[in-house]
Amino acid sequence: MAHLYKCTKCDNYTLNPKICPKCGGPVSDPKPPKYSPQDKYGVYRRKAKRASINV
Repeated sequence: MAHLYKCTKCDNYTLNPKICPKCGGPVSDPKPPKYSPQDKYGVYRRKAKRASINV
């Protein structure tokens, strides 16, 4: 089963895990990480989100 990836430049979806076939941009996983009550990095993720909103 192939995973779905999303281009960070043109927002198109692709099955290629390395580059976007349309624009050649980098791709990433479009799904957020799964929630865990023992989230070790939640504090850092929330700080980064607040910093990006305030910019």
